[in-house]
Amino acid sequence: MGRLDGKVAIITGGNSGVGATTAELFAKEGAKVVISARRKQQLDEVADKIRAAGGEVLAVPTDVSKVEDVENLVAETVKAFGKVDVLVNNAGVLEKGLKPIECCSDEDLEWVFSINTKGTLNCTRAVLKEMMKQNSGSIINLDSVAGHFGTGGASYVTSKAAVIGLTKHTALRFTGTGIRCNSVNPSTIITPMTMTTDPASLDPNMMGQMRKHMNLSVQPCMPQDVANILLFLASDESRAITGQVIVSDFGATL
Repeated sequence: MGRLDGKVAIITGGNSGVGATTAELFAKEGAKVVISARRKQQLDEVADKIRAAGGEVLAVPTDVSKVEDVENLVAETVKAFGKVDVLVNNAGVLEKGLKPIECCSDEDLEWVFSINTKGTLNCTRAVLKEMMKQNSGSIINLDSVAGHFGTGGASYVTSKAAVIGLTKHTALRFTGTGIRCNSVNPSTIITPMTMTTDPASLDPNMMGQMRKHMNLSVQPCMPQDVANILLFLASDESRAITGQVIVSDFGATL
């Protein structure tokens, strides 16, 4: 028996990195998986890989910053599979350069918040309409140690800290029901998004401050490390856990 047999899971940002790895793992564990991202070709490639391994998957191109796109994502999920049991809010972006508070621009704020914060809220709100009908579900927000400890650019840190607040609010709102919400906060993850960052664009003063609060020599997370945690939180094995902010960084911030 798979750990997610009979469950339907939506994974945003499912076209690469943690999202793609998580989708493959969830499908292997018996879930019907719905993956979303803005780029259809990459989504289709991940979907083909899941099908080739014997999994059930639906790919729905989605911009999570747009309410109408998110509502379509949930509607297509329910149309195909009848319900939603798990939501992994994984879609996210980085601003360029780890800009500290005195350097971040309005454009940085608007771009990062539209995906990281508003996108997470949009998906959570839409999925809850379905989860409330069945009085069960697990919402998992892929956050960051940046939001937990302030180690990052101002726009990114603030967007992720807001998601921690949303996690706790959602968990509190549905305490005593079968609906749970938790947050996973990795440090740097080796993904296409992080690996395409230009080192020359990083603010040296911000990097220096981060070194005081993080051991940057500690190994980074791999997508599989994070996917394994998401699997546990999506499964009924974690049914007593809600409202928690779980740091996964190999102890870099201790």
